[in-house]
Amino acid sequence: MSLIKWNPELNLLPNLSSWMDDFFADDNGFKPAIKGISIPAVNVTEGKKAFKLEVGAPGFKKEDFKIEVNNGYMTIAGENKSEKEDKDEKVTRKEFSYSTFTRSFTLPENVKADEIAAKYEDGILLVTLPKSKTEEKAVKTVAIS
Repeated sequence: MSLIKWNPELNLLPNLSSWMDDFFADDNGFKPAIKGISIPAVNVTEGKKAFKLEVGAPGFKKEDFKIEVNNGYMTIAGENKSEKEDKDEKVTRKEFSYSTFTRSFTLPENVKADEIAAKYEDGILLVTLPKSKTEEKAVKTVAIS
């Protein structure tokens, strides 16, 4: 006789709810925990003079963003509300849309926090974090005794 460890979470027969979750997943297989909530993707690049963050947030306006720098952290928040109304002879339909997000980043010590700049264009929020000039430190070899 052999003993086999049983995992109750591993269900070989899918139930109806798991089938529905798989059916309604998006094209990438992503199943959000709560419908209507998403966090924008962020690209971070480092150049010689600055770091750059590209936040993908289509459908927002520049007034919808708030960027705060506090105690070595930068927080980017966005909030977008819209309301559409279609009227026909027999049917009135209103559609509400609300999206919000918050992303926080730890700033490196060599960022000039007072010179951070941002612009929003074509659905991309571009945040530029200029670097302070730091002197290159010489490599020191430590002798082991």
